[in-house]
Amino acid sequence: MDSDGTQDTRGTHANPVPRPAGPPEVPPRPTAAPGVPPRPDGSAFLTWLRAPRPETPPGVWRLGHRPRPREEPEQIPTRQLISGALIAFLVGWLVWSLLQNGYLGDWWLLPFKLLVPDSWRGGDSETGNVLVYEGYELLVALVIMMTVGKLGRWSEVWRRFALPLLKRPEPRQAPAPGPEEDPACWNQLRAAGAHDAADRLSMAARTGEMSDVDHARVVRAWQGVRSGRHSLTAFTGAVLKDGAAACLHPSGERDLPVRHAQHDLITGQVRLGRTADDPRNPYGYRATGLALSPDLLGTSLTVVGPAGSGKTGSVVRPLAESLCLQALAGRAAVVVVGTPGAALGPVDAYDVVVRIGNPESVYDLDLYGGTSDPDEAAAVLAEALVGDLADPHPGSDSRRSTTVLAQLLGPFRAVHDRFPSVPELRQLLDGSPGPLEELRTALQGSGQESLLRELDARRRQLGHPGDVAAVLADRVALLDRPAFAGFFDTSGQSKPFSLKALDHPVRVRIDLPERGHADASRMLARLVLAQFTASVPVREDRSLFACLVLDDATGAVTPEAVRGIQRLRSGNAGVVLTLRTLDDVPRPLRGPLLGSTGCRMALSGLTPWDGQDFAEVWGKEWTEARDVTDRQIIAETPAGKAVHMLRRVITGKAPTARAVTVRQVERERWSASELAHGVPPGHAVLSLTTVKGEHAPPLLVDLRG
Repeated sequence: MDSDGTQDTRGTHANPVPRPAGPPEVPPRPTAAPGVPPRPDGSAFLTWLRAPRPETPPGVWRLGHRPRPREEPEQIPTRQLISGALIAFLVGWLVWSLLQNGYLGDWWLLPFKLLVPDSWRGGDSETGNVLVYEGYELLVALVIMMTVGKLGRWSEVWRRFALPLLKRPEPRQAPAPGPEEDPACWNQLRAAGAHDAADRLSMAARTGEMSDVDHARVVRAWQGVRSGRHSLTAFTGAVLKDGAAACLHPSGERDLPVRHAQHDLITGQVRLGRTADDPRNPYGYRATGLALSPDLLGTSLTVVGPAGSGKTGSVVRPLAESLCLQALAGRAAVVVVGTPGAALGPVDAYDVVVRIGNPESVYDLDLYGGTSDPDEAAAVLAEALVGDLADPHPGSDSRRSTTVLAQLLGPFRAVHDRFPSVPELRQLLDGSPGPLEELRTALQGSGQESLLRELDARRRQLGHPGDVAAVLADRVALLDRPAFAGFFDTSGQSKPFSLKALDHPVRVRIDLPERGHADASRMLARLVLAQFTASVPVREDRSLFACLVLDDATGAVTPEAVRGIQRLRSGNAGVVLTLRTLDDVPRPLRGPLLGSTGCRMALSGLTPWDGQDFAEVWGKEWTEARDVTDRQIIAETPAGKAVHMLRRVITGKAPTARAVTVRQVERERWSASELAHGVPPGHAVLSLTTVKGEHAPPLLVDLRG
């Protein structure tokens, strides 16, 4: 069951997956249940494992969730409730006082006189008479109190105000489930006949040897057995040998060095915050945990917010951390792209770290995406070089750029059995006669006439109006800098990372150059995004969820990128894009970008122009509008005029009659003004869509909760 992580799905080593040099040290056993103190007997892990996880609407944190009604129950306003209870008490006290003082007669004593024998009301025992009479009075007082208490809703006053002050919540541990329902018994293994493996895993769970990552990893391996990818014999042997450490990730790690967010690997969720208890949120979502999972990220996520609004710390890092944990469990492959100073987690949390422009970087980035097809390499490279240009050359589009690159890459690979390096590609695009003549000479007599025709066509187009080679050469020159001299090597002297490796549960971080190379960074971001959207949908093993997290997608959104994002959902993959403003996206692409991503997040500090785009994509809904009209009452009788004058003296207002009109109107879920000025700091408005098509309306979320 163990894999060295260098084989593809066909078992060949043609495209090795980079892995850390040397055997990594296995960290100490992590806390099995995040947020729960460790216990030597494993009870914390068992508590986490047995915790209820009810089915919830999209985005609700399921661990320990208590479902709420879909519709908000009608609740009496506090002022009306308190005043009603007080008035009911005063009425009851008044009635009792009138009865005691005889102002209402003695009719209320009639049942006492009819039911109580004369011998009880007379005789020598004065004390007995008093007790019987006072007992009857107490009974009458209780009847009055119950009547006015029901009218004044005293029970609701007690429940809403007194009970919370007296109630002391105590942690209650749910009773252990029976063996048939206990997930710690691994009944699915027992049903398949693997009783020894089930006993070994049950012992590991009860002794504290197993963690949440171990559990998720073993469950993933068992799913491979059920699907036929692995044999039951190999799985059982691995479990009996290694216990909770069976079926390890190729890196040998069983947890991340540190966790900052709250994770639940059974559901695959990571908690981002808490939905606000706000009337604009549906009642079923209010004051619940907000979490994301692969079934939501599979529709991709766009995050828009100004600098300092919490994009990286509150959204990107928790998501990257969750995907790295799921990669350790064998369920995901993740590529995180950012700048060296971004808070994307410790370097030790990743298997491969590519630091472009840093001479100490161990890994390189494959400029051609690991493909051997010149046409595919040309298409991806053209997207990276000129995909951001709305019209890079008159009368055409990036397809002509792809053709130009294919005319050079094909012959070069046929001659050298590799693609050109950055300096060589720049010379070919500049039309230097030496390299082109060398290629033509090497191709002559080889029988590859089609490649000769491609090369001759390229030579004829040199210098003609509308030739895009000059534009491509200028863009390639951004990478042909001394800072990148040791990168994008094609001679086999470096360790290039290719996104073709996403068939494996690999954790990758790519640090783009930040200072002095902004244009090169944006071009490389487009390159990674283009390689991801091209390679992920054609994977042979799509059971792994693949995700690209692009921290700052400025300049990376192109027409082809939007089309590629739309294709990711069917390939069990998604992207997370963050933007400071939608102005970083060409105006014609803003609507298609928000439409192609199923999850959209607008953070506080948004501009009204960005808010307008979100308001349009979120649409409108039917709501109930109440129009209140106050009409002055005119008295016609002298007594009425006197009463109105008294009310005016007491209240300072003329007597009015209120008319309420209720109607259904269609309004924006969130207007541009509300998004720009009504989202508090540290909050965001988030809409969600699952890969199955379930929707969650825009929710106001506290990212600090």
